Amino acid sequence: MVLESTVICVDNSEYMRNGDFVPTRLLAQQDAVNMLCNSKTRANPENTVALLTLGSLKVLSTLTNEVGKVMSCLHQIEPEGEVNFLTGIKIAQLALKHRQSKNHKTRIIIFVGSPIDSDEKDLQRLAKKLKKEKVNVDIVNFGQTDENTEKLTNFISTLNGKEGTGSHIVTVSIGPSLSDALKKSPILSGEDMGGMGGSGFDFIDANQDPDLALALRVSLEEQRQRQEEENKGPDSAVSVGLGDNVDLSQLSEEEQIALAMQMSLAGVEEEMPKTEEATPASSTAVTAQADDDLGDPDVLAGVMADPEFLQQVLTDLPGVDPSSEAVKSVMGNIQKGNKNKKEEDDDEGGESAAKKPRKDNN
Repeated sequence: MVLESTVICVDNSEYMRNGDFVPTRLLAQQDAVNMLCNSKTRANPENTVALLTLGSLKVLSTLTNEVGKVMSCLHQIEPEGEVNFLTGIKIAQLALKHRQSKNHKTRIIIFVGSPIDSDEKDLQRLAKKLKKEKVNVDIVNFGQTDENTEKLTNFISTLNGKEGTGSHIVTVSIGPSLSDALKKSPILSGEDMGGMGGSGFDFIDANQDPDLALALRVSLEEQRQRQEEENKGPDSAVSVGLGDNVDLSQLSEEEQIALAMQMSLAGVEEEMPKTEEATPASSTAVTAQADDDLGDPDVLAGVMADPEFLQQVLTDLPGVDPSSEAVKSVMGNIQKGNKNKKEEDDDEGGESAAKKPRKDNN
């Protein structure tokens, strides 16, 4: 989950008294800000939120993860003055520099429901500065859309650059509430909606009892995972194909262990046929040759006297280490015996030749 510090800028200018958004533009913002605060803090418990007004330019709440503190300040806002878009963003940027953890990404969410009188060049200059300091900006454009849409769109385009997608603008026409429009917008895409909406227990107010709301949420998540495992069946982990692109993050711990065992056994089975094919080839040839020549004592004696052949046979035999002292001793005895036998045969041949009578040429 992303660690993020967010400053929410509320438009509290005199235009917020208008009733085109029920009941008023200011109260419609309060519902949307409530949803945003709950969404950000539930996405990660370490996320922090601050509150700033664009009309009076007051930081009502510094960065905090206590939603109740932010909401208590939100309900005290009253319409006054005119919107100060550029100055408000600069103050929000300074507030983000004082975040507790520098590992947090920075974001500014701005509600704009009043005409913006800022110069186009000043807006572009500020957008480039925010881009350089890696501050993302989300703008909720409502109320005065005809006057502000082009300026704000160009501002976000400059901030994102050619390939950037971190900043967004959401233009809300008269009709739907700001909260409903934000739920479908990229500002809240992939995040948990505030007020526990869509979780199956909307009757729980997370602000009144956050511990109970968190316990119910965890319980429902565990129940959902349990049902998914039951639907998969007990053999689901074993049935995963080794050639498939398996997403380990979607598997439970038991399924990951079963998959690892399956892959390990498959690797052993792939190696065993190679050994079985190589070993019988040489041993079969040796056995066939030995069977054919067993009846010939001269051939058998010649085989036993060949040290290279014996070394090859011993190497092919399973469980025999040719380099062991015992095997070397046996090989030495065999070679010594063959040498002595050869010397005896030579001596006998010489004696028989001496005893043989010479033929008389006469």
